[in-house]
Amino acid sequence: MTFLEPSPVLLAFFFYKKFVFLELLAVLALTRVIVGRGIARWPALIALFLSIGGILTVFAPAAGLAQGPLYVSAAQFMAEGGGMAALLVPSAFFLICSITPRARWRWLDVIHIVMLVVLLGLWWWTN
Repeated sequence: MTFLEPSPVLLAFFFYKKFVFLELLAVLALTRVIVGRGIARWPALIALFLSIGGILTVFAPAAGLAQGPLYVSAAQFMAEGGGMAALLVPSAFFLICSITPRARWRWLDVIHIVMLVVLLGLWWWTN
């Protein structure tokens, strides 16, 4: 590594944090909303809405929509805690689904836990 050349782990963390985690979480949450039963759907629905809001905030500048008070508030929240707060809040709602008694397709929870471990592992590695 030379001067001003970022670490590959740092680049992987930024890419995963910005373009992978929320998108996969939205897919998992949508799947849980569609196939879930009972109370397990509600935290997944909240996680889905929060994930979609985060995705829209990330891609708003590319679409020319980076203005207005709603975008400014969302962008400030996305930057909170180094960008981790916007990832961990919808993830926490999806974790609530995993402890509900009537949740179906428990493999969705396993995928989510693996995603969360990768995110936290990369974050730890870069600190």
